[in-house]
Amino acid sequence: MTSAKLDANLSRPPAPSGSTARARRRPNWFATLFRNNQLVAAGALILVIMVALSLLAPWLAPHDPTAVNIPDRLQPPSLAYPFGTDEFGRDLLSRVIYGGRPVLASSLISVLVAMAIGVAIGTLAGYTGGRTDNLLMRLIDIMLSFPAILLAILIVAALGTGLGNAIVAITFSLIPSFARLARALTLSLSQDQYVLAARSVGSSDARIVLRHLLPNMAPPIIVQATALLAIAIAYASALGFLGLGVEPPTPDWGLMVSEGQRLIFDAIWVPLFPGLAITVTVLSVNFLGDGLRDRLDPAMRNR
Repeated sequence: MTSAKLDANLSRPPAPSGSTARARRRPNWFATLFRNNQLVAAGALILVIMVALSLLAPWLAPHDPTAVNIPDRLQPPSLAYPFGTDEFGRDLLSRVIYGGRPVLASSLISVLVAMAIGVAIGTLAGYTGGRTDNLLMRLIDIMLSFPAILLAILIVAALGTGLGNAIVAITFSLIPSFARLARALTLSLSQDQYVLAARSVGSSDARIVLRHLLPNMAPPIIVQATALLAIAIAYASALGFLGLGVEPPTPDWGLMVSEGQRLIFDAIWVPLFPGLAITVTVLSVNFLGDGLRDRLDPAMRNR
């Protein structure tokens, strides 16, 4: 039997029995996840709303988020300004809607890029072993020796402010988490029977990694990505708070909290609403991540 045929047999699912066929007609696990867990459903709904608000900001924002209107400065929440105005008379509702764009965009891009790089490093280290493993993991250990947020701040301070540099900083700080997880999964899965069988018939390393290792590594990596997305949102907001993200007057949740902190006793609504936006978004991602972990992690699912 050729290597290609054996790989096909190893990857081919068993023929469906009557019970399996009936199971396939049931609602898929994704729908069941949201139906059986109200927190997960709420988290997913809130996250979708926040993303939709950011994407549709030019059509949903009632005012120009950067327009200065001194006569209406520090107006409390009202029908004209549901979230009030800041010290320059800018509408806070419009700024909160627009402020999610840099935070969510930088967080999502950072997680996706960090996942691609980290999984590649961890898989290479775990599969090849030896000196390559030692070298790559020592580099990861060096990165882990710095607190992630401190590492991100150092990178932005060195590269300069701006959304692009913030994405680079957040990405670099998240790579070690994906790399360590991918290495551990690779070491474990490499000893499974289907991998040993594929190797015994002469399957190439690339074929084994792409067809057998990565598909089985996907569930825990997806859970890890969801958890790190919440952290990335917090990091992006922290960089904005420190003035290391987008340049004013571009709306950004973290920057808005920073600008409003000195007004907390005189106009609490200025830092309150962007702070609530950060909190609600992070919580929604955490709720969604918990549900995915309970569904995709075998150890949690069997409890």
